[in-house]
Amino acid sequence: MPDGAAHRAGEHRADHDTPGPGLDRRHFLGAATGIAALATGLTGCGSPGDAPRGHRPADPLTAERSRPGNPDWRLRATGPPDAVEGYPDRVSVLPGEEFGLHVSTTAPGFRVSAYRVGWYGGAQARLVWRSDRLAGRPGPPPRLRADTRTVEAGWPRTTTVRTDGWPPGAYLLRLDADQGHQRYVPLIVRSSAATGRTVLMHAVTTWQAYNAWGGRSLYHGPDGAYATRSLAVGFDRPYDATGAEKFLVYERALVVLAERLGLPLAYTTSVDVHRDPAALHGAAAVLSLGHDEYWTPEQRDHVTRARDTGTNVAFLGANACFRRVRLDAGPGGPLRTVTCYKTDYRDDPRFADHQDPPTHDFRAPPAADPESSLTGVFYEGYPTDAPYVVHGAGHWLFEGTGVRTGDAFPHLVGVEYDRVTPEAPTPAALEIVAHSPLVCGGRASHADSAYYTVPGGAGVFATGTMRWVEALMAGTSDDGRDHGMDRRTGAFVTRTTENLLRAFAAGPAAHHRPAPRPNAGQVYAG
Repeated sequence: MPDGAAHRAGEHRADHDTPGPGLDRRHFLGAATGIAALATGLTGCGSPGDAPRGHRPADPLTAERSRPGNPDWRLRATGPPDAVEGYPDRVSVLPGEEFGLHVSTTAPGFRVSAYRVGWYGGAQARLVWRSDRLAGRPGPPPRLRADTRTVEAGWPRTTTVRTDGWPPGAYLLRLDADQGHQRYVPLIVRSSAATGRTVLMHAVTTWQAYNAWGGRSLYHGPDGAYATRSLAVGFDRPYDATGAEKFLVYERALVVLAERLGLPLAYTTSVDVHRDPAALHGAAAVLSLGHDEYWTPEQRDHVTRARDTGTNVAFLGANACFRRVRLDAGPGGPLRTVTCYKTDYRDDPRFADHQDPPTHDFRAPPAADPESSLTGVFYEGYPTDAPYVVHGAGHWLFEGTGVRTGDAFPHLVGVEYDRVTPEAPTPAALEIVAHSPLVCGGRASHADSAYYTVPGGAGVFATGTMRWVEALMAGTSDDGRDHGMDRRTGAFVTRTTENLLRAFAAGPAAHHRPAPRPNAGQVYAG
C-alpha cells in the first residue's frame, strides 16, 4: 500500500516505491506495469494438504458472548505522544499463557485494562482484567539499527501479565496514566484449534509495516522520504497514534459483526499462520480483513493449502497478499522483525546469498507470483473514490439486500482497489459480482468484487475495495472514517457480509451454494 503525504484520516499515504521518472505505481497499475510479462515463470502457491473436516466442536465462546459488555473501552484523551505508550513482547498468546508488557510514561503511575472486542449487546467490548496501579517511568530513547534503519524501543519489561480466564479473541489493552492520558496496546489471544471454525486472521505484519513510531516505517523516514525508510520494522516498539489504528479502522467492525452472528470463531494472526502449518487445519473459513498487504511466502502457502482442502477464504479489503516479507528475529525473540527491502531487494544479504526469496512485491520478478492466483483479483491503484456498482444482483451474496443490477453505493470503492485482470493469473471459475467504474490517476478503470471456487469445494470471495470493513460502521456512531458512506451503504455491506460469513461457516461453499458463472471474458470483452 501507499505512503508519503498524509491523506484523509484512516486511509493510506502514497508510497513511491519506484523512485525516479515515470508513472507512480501507486497511482495506476494497469497495462503500463507489464502485466503480460508476469505470465512467464510464475510459481504456484503450494500443493493441497490433507486437513480433513471434522465434526464442529462445542463453541467455547458461547458463554462469553452472553456476558455484559463495558462501553467505556474507548479512549478519552491520548495526550502528548510520550504521555503513555507500550508494547507486548508477543503478538499473540494462548489462553493462560503470559506475556511481558513494556510501558513508558511521563506519569508517576498507570493501570492496564484488558478489553475483549465483541458484540456484547452493543457495548462492543468487555473488561476481562484490570491491573493494580503500576509505577510509571519514561523509557530510554529508541535505538536505530544502522544496517536496516530499524527502530527498537529497548524498554525494560514493566510487568508480566497472565491470561488465565481470558477467552480467545482480539484484545485492546488500555493504558491509563495517572494524569488521565490513554493509549491502546493490541493483543490477540489466539485459539488452540481452527477445526470447524471461521478464522479471523489479524494482519499484524501489515500493522507493523505502516507503524511510524520512532520516525520510521517501511514507507518513510523522519524526513518523510522513501530513501530513509526502514528496510525492516520490529514488534519491539509501540504502535503510533492511538496504539491500534490499523485494527480499529480495518478489523474491529468485522470482529464485532462476526461475534454478533454467534458463529464458531477462531482467532489468529499473520505471524501465527506463517509459523504453524496447522494453524488453519480443518477451518471452515479464513478471513483476511480490511488491510492485509504484507505476507510471508509461508503464510501464503498455508492459506492456499487450506483453500485447496476445502477452507473457504474471504478477502475483505483490497491489495491483500501484495508484499512478500520475511520474519526475522528481534530483541524480543524470533519472528519479531518484518523485513521488506522493496525496490532495494538486491541489497538484502539474505537474497544476495541466494538463500531467500526477494522481499518485494509478489508479482515482481525475480520469483514473480502475482496475488491474483489466490485472491482472484489484482491490485491496480491508489487513490480513488468511486461508487460500488452491483453487476450480478441475483448472486447469493446479495440475498436480502434488495439490490438490482446497476445499483450504486457512493464512496464504497476506495482508497485502493483491485480488479479482475485477465492478463494476470486468474482462476477459471470466477464470477464478477460487482463492476465499479472509477478514475485513478486520471485514467479510467474498474474495481471488481469476485467469487470463485476450487475443486476441493472451497469458495473464495474478494471485495476489491479497501473500505469494505469500514463500511460496516457507515451511518453509525462509529463512522468517523466513513468517507461519506451513508446508512444505506452500511446496511448493504452488513447484510452482504452476513450472507458471506454464514455461508462460509457452513463448510465448503461449492457444496451448498450455486456455482459461480464465469463472466470475466464477457465483462472485459473489447
